[in-house]
Amino acid sequence: MTLTPSPYRFAALACAALLVLPLAWPGGSVRADAAGATAAPERVGPLTHRPVPGGAALVPLGQPVDELIEVTLDDRPIAVHELDGEAIALVGIALGSAPGERTLRLRTAEGSVRTVRFTVEPLDYAEQRIVIADTGKVNPAPLDLQRIRRENRRLASVKGRRGDRLLATERFLIPVEGVRSSPFGLKRFYNDQPRRPHGGIDIAAPTGTPIVAPAPGLVIDAGEYFFNGNSVFIEHGLGLQTFYAHLSRTDVAEGDVVAAGQVIGAVGATGRVTGPHLHFSVGLNGTWIDPALVLE
Repeated sequence: MTLTPSPYRFAALACAALLVLPLAWPGGSVRADAAGATAAPERVGPLTHRPVPGGAALVPLGQPVDELIEVTLDDRPIAVHELDGEAIALVGIALGSAPGERTLRLRTAEGSVRTVRFTVEPLDYAEQRIVIADTGKVNPAPLDLQRIRRENRRLASVKGRRGDRLLATERFLIPVEGVRSSPFGLKRFYNDQPRRPHGGIDIAAPTGTPIVAPAPGLVIDAGEYFFNGNSVFIEHGLGLQTFYAHLSRTDVAEGDVVAAGQVIGAVGATGRVTGPHLHFSVGLNGTWIDPALVLE
């Protein structure tokens, strides 16, 4: 895939990115292994602090950004911003994360390594049972499984892309008006068979209803997938991404720079669906988080 060059330089997840953001409010708490960390901010840019499975933790690190080379969680790079001279990690927490302490690993410019811990609080999600008439979308045929594996590799690559600066600093617009038919985090069963939890929200609307970009960003993928149908990925900087699935059409292409409120496609019923709707996901550091944490 070819991405637009400067001013939007991207790096793989193997590289850490550090960011300075201007906006945050005090609140929350974390525990550091070294003195000096402040209370967790309530919000940073579009992100709200909610350290639960499927949430986001905004973790003060107790030293300036320019003293840090890399911050990781379970060997995955974590984006960092600076507030009042202190670095704050922006951590996406996976839906499958168990409650309890998690440890960030900090590598400093001096060559030392230290850790900062934060707590993931418990949160349980409801179940949803869906009947799919096309059973091939529940138990795919061998040829379809080959396609799905290829698409999963492609999705992993797309989710690993990240810009070197945050393009979205305000709360996100709602991408389409409609009925929120399925909330985030549901434990899903298709034809009574367990599947992955719902990594986004579903917004029901008539086919052809315009969908808009909720914030400035760069289109990093637009294509057709077996389960997701016509889909678009937008990167908003430092691994903050949005994903749009089941579209009837796409009005953008990979490499397009989009503005908040720009039409990127239309509601449809492509892929594995029971009716026309938008599936809307928000990702942070390659992990799906609750869209409510960034929406207006």
